[in-house]
Amino acid sequence: MAQTNEPATAALIWRVAPVVFVIFWAGGYSFAKLGLPHIEPITMLVVRFGLAAAILGGLLAVLRVDWPRGTAHWGALALSGFLIQSVYFGLGYQALKSGVNAGTMAILMALQPILVGVLSLWLTPGTSGGLKLWSGLFVGFGGVVLVIFSGDALGPSPGVGLGFAMASLVGITAATLFEKRHGFATHPLVGSLVQYVVGFVTLVPVAMVFETGQINWHPELVVALIYLVIGNSLISVTLFVGLVQRGDATRISALLYLVPPLAVLIAWIVLGETMGMLAFVGFLLSVAGVWLVNRATS
Repeated sequence: MAQTNEPATAALIWRVAPVVFVIFWAGGYSFAKLGLPHIEPITMLVVRFGLAAAILGGLLAVLRVDWPRGTAHWGALALSGFLIQSVYFGLGYQALKSGVNAGTMAILMALQPILVGVLSLWLTPGTSGGLKLWSGLFVGFGGVVLVIFSGDALGPSPGVGLGFAMASLVGITAATLFEKRHGFATHPLVGSLVQYVVGFVTLVPVAMVFETGQINWHPELVVALIYLVIGNSLISVTLFVGLVQRGDATRISALLYLVPPLAVLIAWIVLGETMGMLAFVGFLLSVAGVWLVNRATS
């Protein structure tokens, strides 16, 4: 009986996993920004990754799972972890600390499926993409341009915030492309643990050199860390790694256009952020652009 039910249960879990992933992923921007007034960005990530790694390590100590074999497997996990945890999150938190709105950050990061689609075609000789893909590319980037010029969406230092945000986008795009082309089949919890250890190890020296390490244990920071460790690190990122490795990247991309509206809604609830008319039009255009690219690459 157990052998019959287990595959069906696993199939159901992975069927709803993309939706759960998107919900928890969308809230990460707002809760990170909620905690950043009380802690420096890299220090916050060091605490987050350390807690997540400790919890996952304890969980895996009692579970019987397959671990990576060979230096190539370990190296691929380490590089993916560096791109996602150190580059994407590290620079993304710097962007939020610089004043970029949580909703704006989500809109910028929603361009990731567009970049993945375009670069995948570029890396695949003999394919052009078609009208939908290129229309989506221009519409999506046009929407982001409107958001950028919509006032204080990027904070008091727009050049600095935009630079960090764009570099963060490059990190998550590179990680997705690398996983699709060179990723190994890995248990999602093991993959996440390796990523958090890599993020922790690589960011500790950065925090020690460039930050003071001061932490104000305000209730907002505690709430933010609980959400980021449980919702983002243990649930969302683990599902992301598992879905990509299962070949469900298209399903993730198809749902990622829901991240900006969810993130904007959560930012309004948690942070009181509002969006002007120009930014709202840009937001709609960016969502439409991602939708067109998803249609072209599905």
